[in-house]
Amino acid sequence: MTQAPEVRDELQSDLGWALGVVLRAYAKGAGHVIAGVPGGPRGYQVLAAAASGAEGTQLALANKLGVDRTVMTYLLDDLEQAGLIERRPDPADRRARRIVATDAGRATMCELQVKLEHVETRVLGALAEPERAVFRDLLRKLATRVDEHDPRRRLHHGRGAHRRPADRQSPPSQTLRVRSWPRPDLP
Repeated sequence: MTQAPEVRDELQSDLGWALGVVLRAYAKGAGHVIAGVPGGPRGYQVLAAAASGAEGTQLALANKLGVDRTVMTYLLDDLEQAGLIERRPDPADRRARRIVATDAGRATMCELQVKLEHVETRVLGALAEPERAVFRDLLRKLATRVDEHDPRRRLHHGRGAHRRPADRQSPPSQTLRVRSWPRPDLP
């Protein structure tokens, strides 16, 4: 049984429907590509961040990716055991560890990126190349903006305290030190 044309048109103009269709198609293709990465999609995100050269601390990376600290520890253990990343002492803070991709991790990331480009080509195949570039730019802009306003990013997971906006900072002795981490250009 087919849907009436007006119902089909309503669905096709619905943002949620469109995002869902595109996301499901990408997730299915990407899932096959990253199936061998320890930790699956989250492991891939950690590896991508480490391979981008944006060395971040374990805590900063967990906060950036929205991953619980305990889960992040297990992800890093698995990625390290696979030889894809290593934890190095942070020269600025002996208690912290920086996450760095190994040579094998960078090589794996290159292979994954080539395969993911094929997935993107299939998913975005209905668009001409200039439209794909515009779509990616607009999606990146939107995702960055939404991510910046995500309340979870304002939490300092180590103590559960909220970060204050710059115009409402406490005196230095009372301010929690939260390191910012450069945004990796994640695919």
